[in-house]
Amino acid sequence: MGLLNRLSAWLLSIFGKKHVRIGIYGPPNAGKTTLANRIAQDWGGGTVGEVSEVPHETRKVQKKGNVVIKNDKASLVIDIVDTPGIATKIDFHEFMEYGMDEEEAKRRAKEATEGVIEAIKWLDNIDGVILLMDSTKNPFTQVNITILGNLEARGLPVIIAANKIDLDGSTPATLKSAFPQHEVIPISALTGANIDLLYEAMVRKFGKKK
Repeated sequence: MGLLNRLSAWLLSIFGKKHVRIGIYGPPNAGKTTLANRIAQDWGGGTVGEVSEVPHETRKVQKKGNVVIKNDKASLVIDIVDTPGIATKIDFHEFMEYGMDEEEAKRRAKEATEGVIEAIKWLDNIDGVILLMDSTKNPFTQVNITILGNLEARGLPVIIAANKIDLDGSTPATLKSAFPQHEVIPISALTGANIDLLYEAMVRKFGKKK
């Protein structure tokens, strides 16, 4: 091992990781792309992807690299990986409710299914995950439990972001009691409420050495 590599290993052993790839995962329409765009805009400008009320708008992984986030004591360089929404079933009729004809709806459903597969494959290349959940909905869904179980089996560090606290009916405390083994940060990716708490948690948790 060369001197530079030994120095890098020594620094990592003391200070932990400084550049990590963070995946934003969750069910469709939880606000993943809104959060990815918020992080990118807060720390570097630009956006990661297009936001839409149509479910599965993100059907391919979208990335933005070398985003530097900071807290009072440390900083962390991250590559943001915005993933397609995870779903256990994708029905083309759901897209027809948004005005698409049957052919277009079936195409979108096929692409969304391929996106779910791609998102799961990307877990092999991820250092940590922000698991986004809609705090206005029941957290005990098959999708949430499946994603979380997969992450835990892989030993990936996870922060649960309880999104949409700006909406009526939001109950982030329900998510905290549902998943007490994980850190849960109530946020609004849309308005930026509590987003600083999420950044602090990201630097603290994802910057640790494994």
